[in-house]
This record gives sequence, C-alpha cells and structure tokens, in this order.
Amino acid sequence: MSSNAANETTAAPAAGYAVTGPAAGSGAREGTSVSLRNLTRVFGATKALDEFSLEISPGELVALLGPSGCGKTTALRIVAGFEFADAGELLVDGQDITIVPAAKRDMGMVFQSYSLFPNMSALDNVGFGLRLRKMGGTARRKRAGELLEMVGLSAQARQFPHQLSGGQQQRVALARALAIEPRVLLLDEPLSALDAKVRQQLREQIRTLQQRLGTTTLFVTHDQEEALSMSDRVGVMRAGKLEQVATPDELYAQPATAFVAEFVGTMNRLAGELGAGGTAVTVLGATVPTQPGGPGSGQVDVLIRPENLTVSPSEDGNGIVTVRTFLGAVTRATVRLSGDTEIVVDVSTAAAAGLTPGTAVQVEVPAAPVLVVAREG
Repeated sequence: MSSNAANETTAAPAAGYAVTGPAAGSGAREGTSVSLRNLTRVFGATKALDEFSLEISPGELVALLGPSGCGKTTALRIVAGFEFADAGELLVDGQDITIVPAAKRDMGMVFQSYSLFPNMSALDNVGFGLRLRKMGGTARRKRAGELLEMVGLSAQARQFPHQLSGGQQQRVALARALAIEPRVLLLDEPLSALDAKVRQQLREQIRTLQQRLGTTTLFVTHDQEEALSMSDRVGVMRAGKLEQVATPDELYAQPATAFVAEFVGTMNRLAGELGAGGTAVTVLGATVPTQPGGPGSGQVDVLIRPENLTVSPSEDGNGIVTVRTFLGAVTRATVRLSGDTEIVVDVSTAAAAGLTPGTAVQVEVPAAPVLVVAREG
C-alpha cells in the first residue's frame, strides 16, 4: 500500500472499509447469514469457481481450505466485492448483493499483508473506517481505544506500524476491521506471514473475539491446523468446487472423499479386498467394516489415519520399523510392510520404547469403520 496519504484515503473503501451501513459503536449486532449460490468465475481457460455453493449461518466462522489455485481466494474476493461472478448469486441476510460495489457491502477484511497506513498511529489506523463514516473525533478515539484494548494493544495506541511487530500489526488490522462492526468479517490468510508461536496465539485470539462478538466470518487458509482449530465448519475445495463441508471433527474422522482424507491430516493407503455388498473389507489380514458410500466390491485402497493403527514388536510381524520420529507426547513410527509399502503409525511416546529402527513389528487394523476408495493404478 502506498505511503501517500491521499492515495491511501482514496483506496481505503476498496480495501474493505464500508462507508455505508449502521452506525459504528452501536453494540454487537446479530449474526448475518451469507449464501453463495452456484457461483462461477472464469479466467481465460481456467474455471476458478465451478457452480460453487456455500451457506454460512449467522455468527458462524467457516474456513475455506485447499491447495493453491483451488478457488478459495476467488470465493472470498467475490464476497468482498473485489471480484464479480460470471454467474450465480451472492445473498447477505437474503438480500442479493451480487453486483453491489465493495464499498457498500458493510464488510471488514483482514489481509495477509496487514495493509496498515504507515503514517498513522495504531489508534488512527483502527479509527480510519469510523472517520469515513463521519464519526466525531472523541467518539472515534474512544471506540478505537476500546478495540485496541480488546486485542491487547492499549499500550501501543500511539505507536506507528514500523514500531510494531508483525503480530501486533495484524492485531491492529483485526481491530480496524472490527471497529466498523461489519456485517461479515473476511480473513484472507491473515496469519501466514507470522512465525508459528505468534500464529497460534493470534488464531486463538481471533476465534475468541469472533465468538464474543458473534460476527459471521469467512476465513481463507491453506493451513489445515488453522482451519481445524478455529472454525465451526471447514469447506475443503478442489478445482473450484467444494469436496466436503463439515465440522472439523467430522471432516477429520469421516472424510467424504479420498482427496479430503489425504489433504486433511496424514493418511495411509493400504491394499484391501471388499467383501460382497461392500460393507466389510479385508486389510492386513483383518476384516473390518467400511464407511458408507464406497465401491461395491473388488480390490480397493483402504485409507486409515496413523493413530487408528496399532503396532507392537513381534519377531513374526508383518513389518519392519525404518524410522522413528519423536513428536512430543506422540512418537511416529515409519513401517515398511511386505511389498515395500511404507506406512506411518502414531503411538504414545510412553509406549514407543521398543519401536527402534530395524525392529520387526506387527501392524493391525482395529475393527472400526474405514474409508475405502477405488484402487489407484
């Protein structure tokens, strides 16, 4: 963002500072519903969004998670009004705002790059959107001070962005977005430029503030841990479409597709043979039930999380430990099975003493439903 004050002031509405809507400082609003209906957006030969639909309930925090180029940022920019869909509708509280300009959508946005005005103090940065709404100086400073206190930066109110750490700058950006009491808060990978410890602290703070204020929030990230730890629901995207939208628990434990299973967390693929009817599969010598929706019969791949396997030293076992990785409370053992298939198994560190490289082990599959997919290759 330019350091020229005039340019910054002109550009601010396009950066998510609404200049219309309810007066700021009126107290927490009721949550707002957001409906993305069959949105399509094409860039040349690339279909960034392909009849993309998502319903966000009032006060809900939904994360869009997926690899680069999957369309998650395009979806966010369409909600913000920075992009317009080629087809489809965008509704906020039932009102069609598909072609409403960004400056009239009454939304707050936090960017990856902070986008603070370098020639303004933290207090003035937070109060900038309120100034655009013609709020008086005394009331504006009071409201901005309250927001800085809310994000733990009261002592830094008079400091300029270059005097703040990256995490502090992002908290100022968050306070600025919340100061106008937006109908919807949009977060565009806001933590990706920060180190791991600061990211963890800020994601907890963002989630606490979001729940406290009841602000409907759409959050774009490529970080699985952020999405799963912060969100009410997570939408996993691939090639412009949603593969699955579910709570973090459901997404992790009951992935709907192989893509979701392998994108969210770590997943092992094991060869299996489906029985008649497809309700049970034989894998690693055990017959276990299957999750619904898989193939009906034949040879399949069985997808199993590392913590859902058991492993123990055994001279007549079905594998050899090749690598042991200490992860704190958990130790991960990489095991080579017959046929040179390698898998990983997570066990408590207290129970991992005998799992040294070169140890023969028995890997078993507990009798719980597993996800099966058509055999690759």
